[in-house]
Amino acid sequence: MEKSPEEVHPVKAFGWAARDTSGTLSPFKFSRRATGDKDVKLKILYCGICHTDLHQVKNDWGFSKYPMVPGHEIMGEVTEVGNKVEKFKLGDKAGVGCLVGSCRSCENCSNDLENYCSKGIATYCAMYPDGTPTYGGYSDILVVDEHFVVRVPENMPLAAAAPLLCAGITTYSPLRYFGLDKPGLHVGVVGLGGLGHVGVKFAKALGLKVTVISTSQNKQKEALEHLGADSFLISTDQDQLQAAMGTMDGILDTVSADHPVLPLIGLLKTNGKLIMLGVGGKPLELPVFPLLMGRKLVAGSGIGGMKETQEMIDFAAKHNVTADIEVIPMDYVNTAMERLAKADVKYRFVIDIAKTLKADD
Repeated sequence: MEKSPEEVHPVKAFGWAARDTSGTLSPFKFSRRATGDKDVKLKILYCGICHTDLHQVKNDWGFSKYPMVPGHEIMGEVTEVGNKVEKFKLGDKAGVGCLVGSCRSCENCSNDLENYCSKGIATYCAMYPDGTPTYGGYSDILVVDEHFVVRVPENMPLAAAAPLLCAGITTYSPLRYFGLDKPGLHVGVVGLGGLGHVGVKFAKALGLKVTVISTSQNKQKEALEHLGADSFLISTDQDQLQAAMGTMDGILDTVSADHPVLPLIGLLKTNGKLIMLGVGGKPLELPVFPLLMGRKLVAGSGIGGMKETQEMIDFAAKHNVTADIEVIPMDYVNTAMERLAKADVKYRFVIDIAKTLKADD
């Protein structure tokens, strides 16, 4: 007979899980593995709500597994370490992002690109090599191999830093990899949501000129005055688009909804790069001629490897980059998901796990 989630491992755990495609989350008892030689056990303090969580609980992408405990923007405190752990000690503040495992031996892993390992293990909705499911951060504890845990600098506010473990690295990595990190370069950021607002902050911290590109005029003041963007462009305004043609070195497209990319390609200079970070419902329509006429590049980028994620957190601490958040109690999570679906959040919900997750719920 199959064991219940509570009996699979020796360490009792508690969280909130979705049971089916309704996506409704409710209290859930399960278990974590015992802390192994190279493992770190975390008491989870905060967990961000990523747009991926919303897609996954509703099985929008077709590969969800239930019961599912979402959450991959996790901040916590080390409460136990295995006897071969080298990087962490009791009481350290630490974070876990989208990955809890990889093969550690392929070409990608050897080049600090665990995020592109074909055997990468996602923090939730995946399987460990022993066949047991991974459960994410909407829970009280987590046990993770130290390689996939990030050290959090002392000066980082944990709640506001949590979204950096997904939204932060997703925008930081392409800026670095595609050479869009040189002071004075002009970068566009499409969409001012969870990813976009952090992308603007990292770009400004790197010394870039930043234009926010949006369909919504009412985000202009926020972009310019609060986030420090240099300019604002309405993507449906043909006059504004025409005036900005050929002015940008690169564009980070963070939008998850279906939208045309041809106008964005027009904004790029010769050798400009359009980096896709959001996933829409339909495949892109990508006209080739505008690419040829300027040797332009359309690329994709997904999170980052562990070395780069640590570099990102350290850079964020040094330059005071954090997410703009709304901290919520655990029992508000279903309402938060409904609001997230309507983009009714500035800009990231973060669950106060330590204070509001109660095992007797």
